[in-house]
Amino acid sequence: MNKKQSWTIFWLLFLLYMFDYMDRMVIVSLFPFLKQDMGMTDAQCGLLVSAVYWSILIFSFPASILVDRWSRTKSISIMAALWSIATLACAFTKTFPQLFIARTAIGIGEAGYAPGGTAMLSANFPKEKRARILGLWNASIPLGSALGIGIGGFVAHHYGWRHAFGLVAFPGLILAIVFYFVKDYKTIQLTKKEETGKETKMQFIDMAKQFTHNKTLLCNNLAFALKVFITPSLLTWLPSYFHRFDNLAMDKASMKASSIMVLAIIGAPLGGFLADVWMKKRENARLLFPAITSILTGILLFIAFTFLQGNIQYCVLLLIGITAVAFVPASVAVTQDVVHPGLHAVSLSLCIIIQHLFGSSLAPIVIGKLSDTYGLDKALTILPVFAFLAGILLFIGSFYYKKDTVSI
Repeated sequence: MNKKQSWTIFWLLFLLYMFDYMDRMVIVSLFPFLKQDMGMTDAQCGLLVSAVYWSILIFSFPASILVDRWSRTKSISIMAALWSIATLACAFTKTFPQLFIARTAIGIGEAGYAPGGTAMLSANFPKEKRARILGLWNASIPLGSALGIGIGGFVAHHYGWRHAFGLVAFPGLILAIVFYFVKDYKTIQLTKKEETGKETKMQFIDMAKQFTHNKTLLCNNLAFALKVFITPSLLTWLPSYFHRFDNLAMDKASMKASSIMVLAIIGAPLGGFLADVWMKKRENARLLFPAITSILTGILLFIAFTFLQGNIQYCVLLLIGITAVAFVPASVAVTQDVVHPGLHAVSLSLCIIIQHLFGSSLAPIVIGKLSDTYGLDKALTILPVFAFLAGILLFIGSFYYKKDTVSI
C-alpha cells in the first residue's frame, strides 16, 4: 500500500475515533438535565458511562478475533454503524433502564474499534514510527471527548438534551458507510519458525504463550488500567466539578472541562514522538517514557486537588490535560511490539479488557459513589495514587522489553 493510501486510511480512522468518543462522552455534559428529568443520583450517572466500558470489556476479545482473522475494514464499518445507531436511540429513551440499555449497545459497537484501528495502522506504517502514528491517531480521543462534552452541554442548555444525542450520532454513521469500501490488508497467517527454519502453523498453546509468558505486556497492561482510571474520571466529573464549585452554568462548565481535556491533542502526539525519538538511543524507551509522565501526572494531580482552587488550579489542570495522556501512544505501541503480527488486534483487545476491568469501567461509578458520600472535591483526591502505581509498573516492565521483543 502506498503512502497516500496509508494516510487516507489514517484520517478516516482518526475521524471515526473522534466520533466514537463524541458519542461516548456527550452524556457527561447532560448529567444535570438527566438528574432533573429522571431523578438520577451521581452513582447512576456514573453507571451510564461505565455501561459503555463494560460492553467493551465483554465484547472486545471476540471482536478482535473477527478483526484479525476476517476483515479490518468491514468489521470497523459494521461496528461504527452500530454505535452510531445506539447513540441515536439514546435520544428516544424515557427512563434510566432504557438509557442504560442504549448506552450498553454503544459499547458493543465500540468494542473492536480500537484493536481494529491499531492493527491497520501497525500494518500500514513502519515499526520505528509506530508510537508517533498512534499518538497522532489517539489525539482524536481528547478532541472527540472535548467536542462531545462541549457541544453536548451547549445543545442541551439551549435546545434540550435529546437533541445532543441526535447531533453527534449522524456523522459516524456516514463514515461507517465510507469505510466499508476502504482497501484492507491481507490477513496475516499465524505461523511460527521452528529451530530448523521451517514455518509451521501456531497452535493455541503457542498463541496463549504470546501473552501469558510476556512480563512486558503484564506490566504495561496493568499500568494502562491504572492510568485510564484517571482520564475517564476527569472526563466524566470535571464538568460537574466546575458546575458545583466554580458556580458555572453547565454549558460553561462543560466548555471549561473540554478546554482541559482537549489539550491531550498536544499530549498524545508529543508523547508518541518523544518516545520514538528516545527509543533510538534507549531500546526500552516506550516503557520508560510513560513511567516518567505517569509520575509527573500524579504529582500534578496531588497538587491540583489537594492545595489549589480557582484560576491556579485551572492552570495546573491544563498541564495535566497534556501529561495524563502522554503515555498512551508508547503503551499501545508496546502491545504491538512484543506479539506476533497476526495477533495485533487480539493483543490490544486484551489490554482493553484489563484496562476496562480494573480502570475505566470502575472510575465513573467509584468517583460518583465517593461523591455521593464525601463530596466530589474529596472523591477526586484519590486519583494521584493510580498515577504513581502506574509509573512503578511501567518502570518494572522496561527491564523485560528487549527479551520479549526478541522472543517473537
